[in-house]
Amino acid sequence: MIENEEIGARARLREAERAAETQPSSAMRLSKFLRSSEKRGRLSRNDRLRIVEQALLLLNMNYVHLPLKRAMHAVDPIQRLKLLRFRLLEMKEGELPAEMHFHQRMMEIFATTRDLHTMYLLPEPFKDKVAYLPFLIEQFFEKNNKGERVEKFMVSRVVEEFYQSLPNAGPEELSFEQGVEVLYWNGVPIKRAIELNGESQAGSNVDARFARGLDNLTIRPLETSLPPDEVWVNVTYRSRTGEVLTLNQEWLVHLAGAAQTRPLASKSTVKKRAAIDIKKTKINQVRRTFFAPRNVRVPKSFEHVFYPEIRKVDGREFGYIRLFSFDVDDPDQFVKEFARIIKADGFPQEGLIIDVRGNGGGKIRAGERLLQLFTPRRIKPELFEFLNTPLNLEICRLAPKDWNLQRWAESISESVVTGATYSSGFPLNSEESCNDIGQAYYGPVVLITDALSYSTTDIFAAGFQDNEIGEVLGTSDNTGAGGANVWWYQDLMNAVRNNPQSPFRPLPRGADILVAVRRSIRIGRHAGRPLEELGIVPDERHYMTKRDVLNRNEDLIQRAGRILIRKPAYALSADSFKLKDGTHGISVRATSKNQPRDKSTSISRLDVYINGRPCKSLDAKDGSIRARITTLGRRQNGNAELRVEAYDGANNLVAVRRHKV
Repeated sequence: MIENEEIGARARLREAERAAETQPSSAMRLSKFLRSSEKRGRLSRNDRLRIVEQALLLLNMNYVHLPLKRAMHAVDPIQRLKLLRFRLLEMKEGELPAEMHFHQRMMEIFATTRDLHTMYLLPEPFKDKVAYLPFLIEQFFEKNNKGERVEKFMVSRVVEEFYQSLPNAGPEELSFEQGVEVLYWNGVPIKRAIELNGESQAGSNVDARFARGLDNLTIRPLETSLPPDEVWVNVTYRSRTGEVLTLNQEWLVHLAGAAQTRPLASKSTVKKRAAIDIKKTKINQVRRTFFAPRNVRVPKSFEHVFYPEIRKVDGREFGYIRLFSFDVDDPDQFVKEFARIIKADGFPQEGLIIDVRGNGGGKIRAGERLLQLFTPRRIKPELFEFLNTPLNLEICRLAPKDWNLQRWAESISESVVTGATYSSGFPLNSEESCNDIGQAYYGPVVLITDALSYSTTDIFAAGFQDNEIGEVLGTSDNTGAGGANVWWYQDLMNAVRNNPQSPFRPLPRGADILVAVRRSIRIGRHAGRPLEELGIVPDERHYMTKRDVLNRNEDLIQRAGRILIRKPAYALSADSFKLKDGTHGISVRATSKNQPRDKSTSISRLDVYINGRPCKSLDAKDGSIRARITTLGRRQNGNAELRVEAYDGANNLVAVRRHKV
């Protein structure tokens, strides 16, 4: 008989720990996991040589950012791999150092690139394992007595009643709760501890490395990070009563089950067009497992991707969508569902906040096609380039036709004559596919980013800025700055599988390598600028407050709402009707909402087009138009395409409506 039923994240954690007694792979203490991993089969000398040689091949012939990384960080991962190979060749089988030492060398070499798209992934027994502590720590800022901004850190989440339920809990455990300020980590001032941890992370800039150091502080996917050096940590904190206490907590190791996480969609479908930070994606999966995800009215296929809600700022309602990931199985369905939500009855139409903090990316198609919903302008997708090498030329020529690589082959082959380092740039998604739906939201939009916004999210934010959709509000001074299309090792093998002389060989024991193959180049006023390392600099900066961390980003939403209040909002509708004589007409309506004092931003006219041909132009009165047009004639050969364009007093296109007549 169970007297006290455990529920929620705490129950899942308890069940995982109890399961460790009979199923060591489910969950266990770090010390036990390390002992068991030492007993597993080791990588032989030939296994290690295979991994090193294939890594050399990828970095030398496929890694698109190699010239940039050598110049920006003065690193040479190629030489380091050659030295590692030389030392392995000099050793006999019995002289090999511990396997962990080999993994450490490999991860150190890849980390010099500071590129989360280019990584060595550990094999068994580390694959799919995560080391974690049952709490999260976040950064916030507050003013001191002198009015100076002071950086602090607090416990933002604790696994439900984890410490309160311990049978021998002392004051150190019972006082450790959400909202306490963290002072030291193993005796090191907490900020310095985060900086040290960040130096081992592959952040492209200072902001990204610090954000990675904090994000990775209590959750460490072992496939992408070595196990912690310490078996337990001592966290010194100030309790709510002001007492300084120290908590001792041992690291735990978790194997996420199928019911708790979903596989990376980008790895299972259309991998060649993915841009994803798999480390951040795995960290987010663990956060969902243990830290109480919220229930929202979103189809199950997207419940871990985004959630919408209504937030109030100065008495006005704005739409708010937290977009956690672009890692979706069906990018087109994702865009349709997003459009349905922002057009739904009751969803605020006078301003939208899109929050992509911590979004590690996913399908590039999902990110680029989403942009069209928020602007009347025609979206231009970002461009992608290969590094000009003989192997990349072979890949572009031999890969299956549906990979659509042939257009890059010509410019790569010309590099023998031109001496160009990079190929010509082409979009991964056609301009037509990025504009086939059109504008669905007519209010102003603001995008919130941080230093963990990475990969496809970098591309989405770049497109948002380059296509002049709205302002970018950052809680960091830059995004994660990951600008590339990432391929798995298996993708490269598949690309040239019909070549019997293929240089690619299978990797042993489930080891894997990711590599950035095509780099992203910006368009618009930043045309030609690479995303990698440079990222997206926000238009405005917000420093997270204690209220933000503890009260659903209250001050951050207020800041975003005040940006929206300054912007004009519009409404535009068009409906068709049929007359008795068989001809068709349309009813159009346009209004200008919440206008600032500058009347030039009000709608001044509507231009109506049928199948691309001008039909009518209507003048507005006081920023509004309501009219019926009955001269469209009979429909020919099926539906006609109606397009209504709204212009403001300065002759700027401000809204577009499409409709089938």
